[in-house]
Amino acid sequence: MKILHINQSIRGGAGIASYRLHQGLLAQGIDSTVMVGSLTANENFIVSMPPVSRFERKILGRISTWSGLNDLYLLSTFQIPQHPFFQTSDIVNFHNLQGYFNYLAVPAVTKSKPTIFTLHDMWSFTGHCAYSYECDRWKMGCGKCPHPEVYPAIQRDSTHLEWNLKNWLYNRSNLTIVTPSRWLSEQARQSLLNRFDIHHIPYGIDTQVYKPLDSENCRSVLGISSDKQVLMIGAHDLNDFRKGSDLMLQALKGLPDTLKSSCLLLTLGLGGKDLSERVGIKSLSLGYLTSDQLKAMAFSAADLFIFPTRADNLPLVLQESMACGTPMVSFKVGGVPDLVRPGITGYLANPEDANDFRNGIIKLLMDQKLRKQLAENCREIAISEYSLELQAQRYMQLYHQVLHSKTKGIKS
Repeated sequence: MKILHINQSIRGGAGIASYRLHQGLLAQGIDSTVMVGSLTANENFIVSMPPVSRFERKILGRISTWSGLNDLYLLSTFQIPQHPFFQTSDIVNFHNLQGYFNYLAVPAVTKSKPTIFTLHDMWSFTGHCAYSYECDRWKMGCGKCPHPEVYPAIQRDSTHLEWNLKNWLYNRSNLTIVTPSRWLSEQARQSLLNRFDIHHIPYGIDTQVYKPLDSENCRSVLGISSDKQVLMIGAHDLNDFRKGSDLMLQALKGLPDTLKSSCLLLTLGLGGKDLSERVGIKSLSLGYLTSDQLKAMAFSAADLFIFPTRADNLPLVLQESMACGTPMVSFKVGGVPDLVRPGITGYLANPEDANDFRNGIIKLLMDQKLRKQLAENCREIAISEYSLELQAQRYMQLYHQVLHSKTKGIKS
């Protein structure tokens, strides 16, 4: 069985998630290849999409962006069925199709190959946005978009047209949908995608890499004093509104001074260097890390991982924290409750409530016995529910199922 994954890259949340699945399948003996729009690493089993011409990028790209239909200039997408890796594959597994892929090509790509579409956000069924926040116009056709600035931003409100274009192409496509979180499953079933079979398969994580390490050793390597209570914060961009940068600042500023003096902020991601001055707590910025081993060390050095997100699917950093046995504080939004389970793996605050978020930090920092129990629960749940092996086996079962359905359809 040969699987071809198609994704924007192997970086970022969706890229890392799909690459981990790819690695899990390889470990199970499956012939897996990843085709990416942005090739950033010369690695085995990674190939590049058909190249985008200068005419597409310079001329059609400007027209497409001006019209609010950002990706329709990518005519090169229609060349994918001629690619040798596509032709020799048994199944195509779409991932993030935004930013490098002309979605009008979906019917042509799915015509000859059984196709899985793994969702990593809401984009596949909205008029442009990856997350709609409070807006539910995607249920009825979009238009009059309240958030044109939300990623991926649009210059003109063509959301009703894009929604209808997606509706048109889904009527002509053969897809099986996979969602990593229960929340995204519920959203998909209320959307344009409800015509397809929808399966829930969580992301997998390598629990042999992400695992509890000796905290004192990790702190020693990172230069963190053993008497500090370590609050870890992680996001690609710590100033990102969607990741709750303003809510994080409110919560941390509101901590008691006695607690601030005993704490250290350990930050992963861009924008962490000036955090100490803004909240009055000493900090150590590790920047943006790509090494899984270094990230596991950081999680193991922390007492709590705090994640004030406004909108998310199944955040990888929460899964990584869980696998390392680090309790979490986050908001009850999106797929976060799949991972942050109140009184079991962490504290779940009410959305947009910085005071509740702060109270969660205080509650867990002040109760060492509770933190220890939460840490044990985190590790047990990561192994039993989110191992990479389990994810790969679930996908393999689904791949066999869709192949069997195709074969049965041909015979009938």
